[in-house]
Amino acid sequence: MTEPAPTFAAGPAGPAGPAGTAGSVGTVETQYLNLPRPVRLDCGRELHPVRVAYETYGALSPRRDNVILVCHALSGDAHAAGFAKTPPPESTRDGFAAEDRDGVAGKGLGWWDGMIGPGKAFDTDRFFVVSTNLLGGCRGTTGPSSADPATGRPYGADFPVITVADMVRTERAFLDELGIERLAAVAGGSLGGMQAFEWAILFPDQVDAVVAIASTHALQPQGVAWNAIAREAIMRDPAWQGGHYYGTGRTPEAGLGVARMVGHVTYLSGLALGDKFGRRLQFADDLRYTITEPEFAVESYLRHQADSFVKRFDANTYLYTSRALTYFDLARQYGGGSLERALAGVEARTLLIAFSSDWLYPPSSSGEVAGALGALGKPVEFHVIEAPYGHDCFLLEEARQTPIIREFLGNEFLGERPS
Repeated sequence: MTEPAPTFAAGPAGPAGPAGTAGSVGTVETQYLNLPRPVRLDCGRELHPVRVAYETYGALSPRRDNVILVCHALSGDAHAAGFAKTPPPESTRDGFAAEDRDGVAGKGLGWWDGMIGPGKAFDTDRFFVVSTNLLGGCRGTTGPSSADPATGRPYGADFPVITVADMVRTERAFLDELGIERLAAVAGGSLGGMQAFEWAILFPDQVDAVVAIASTHALQPQGVAWNAIAREAIMRDPAWQGGHYYGTGRTPEAGLGVARMVGHVTYLSGLALGDKFGRRLQFADDLRYTITEPEFAVESYLRHQADSFVKRFDANTYLYTSRALTYFDLARQYGGGSLERALAGVEARTLLIAFSSDWLYPPSSSGEVAGALGALGKPVEFHVIEAPYGHDCFLLEEARQTPIIREFLGNEFLGERPS
């Protein structure tokens, strides 16, 4: 069966409130596209069928040269901007200070809504922005919870191990179906930035610019260790059942919740935790002498984060995406151990933004990328923003990133404005 051609217009303006205010892309609905051909994976397997969940914002120019692909981090999805036509029960904007920032409207807002829209960093008056749920996801794109055509049951742990490069090749195949050959930019934070680097290396003649925020060329050993602990928490939960828990009535919510707690702490800085929580007690003026219940505000906060996360995310997707994060190493993959050799073929202009308090993806990692590109004579900008919130700064410090990104994307952009 031939699928209908994808539609490229953003949705109409939403109701009064965050989705209908100036600068919003309005109400949007996630779309789905089935790839016609198998995706070849680094592990040696082929995956087919593959469905991709995606959203688009803005209008495609007549020359199709104003496209920005936005790539999400570990727990994100295709809903990057605007207000979801059908708001989910739990928002992807569930990180540090999300409730203070979003209020009751947060559940329907895209995870990078402050960055995508008219007049924003990724300006939809100029650019056609595309956001997909990555390969291995649980928010519409094929992943471990999808049906295995060989059995008719969810893949579970039979899903092939994937890499960041596999995610990018899937995005390339998806864009081929949309008739988009070249990208004005690929942008993302954290794992999204890793995908942007992969794009610049795998498809150097198809990417004009890279915007990599709070990202790295390879996760530091401490980051690898924390990811290992998170995965162990899931796999040691008896309800994980070797990864085949779908349809059993038992899911590894306890393990996934602990994994989210571990991950969430790594996304923050000690200063941010101290400023927000200190050693404040949550429920009483004095200790209650309990082992099982939270005493401190920070403990209660982490439990809340865990409870919210398990309602919207699949444990196996967490395992597979976390593993892809730890495998990512540009120097090993493409340079025989040399980052400079790995980046030698990059043709895109590159913007790197890091945050002073991010110890998980430290500024030094972005500095190493900037140094390698600079040594090669490649055009690169590197900015370190002084901010206290740790890795989560890429989601929280939108106002300070916006002028940097707007200026960078304004330089040398020759695409037509959409008519």
